Amino acid sequence: MRPSLRGGKWKRVRTPGGRLVIRRVERKVNFVRCGLCGTILSGVPRERTHTFKGLAKTKKRPERMYGGVLCPSCLKKKIVEAVIKLNE
Repeated sequence: MRPSLRGGKWKRVRTPGGRLVIRRVERKVNFVRCGLCGTILSGVPRERTHTFKGLAKTKKRPERMYGGVLCPSCLKKKIVEAVIKLNE
């Protein structure tokens, strides 16, 4: 067996012709997490790479600064820090 197919989960599936075949089950994708605090980001789909590439740009991540990288609370902290730094 090819190294790429070793391990993982396998599932028995009955085909329309009545044969019983074994198919490989893909692993679930992890959630996208915030770069600072590590919380799960809302608005970013939990998809495989090949499915994710086919999505529209607006479906891939929120349309704000650092969308898909930072959660809203961390982004707010970052903006406040930047404003405070500018005013000094």
